[in-house]
Amino acid sequence: MPTRHLLTDLPHVIGEEQTDLLAANRHARLLRIVSPPRFRSEPFLQQEDEWVMVLQGEATLDLAGQPIRLVAGDSLLIPAGTPHQVTDTSIDPPCTWLALHLERDMPDSGAGP
Repeated sequence: MPTRHLLTDLPHVIGEEQTDLLAANRHARLLRIVSPPRFRSEPFLQQEDEWVMVLQGEATLDLAGQPIRLVAGDSLLIPAGTPHQVTDTSIDPPCTWLALHLERDMPDSGAGP
């Protein structure tokens, strides 16, 4: 299988984030996201848990009204239903993320096998 370096050949982004699907199955999606400089996203309220890690650069998130600063190497688990928004990203290097979206466990229906 070929390897891929996640910090080379980054797209030049203006205005909107560039998202690349790295892997997926019916329970999870792994994305690489490159944010434009000084990016501010729309608010998010997702039905799935999301784990994010900053690979390079820096970002500030608003997580349920609390500002959180992330630098390269930092990660954060955002539980489903938690309002969040990217409020700022670095210029150089561009903020580059890994984002893992995880389907929430389904409640046990009580039905046996």
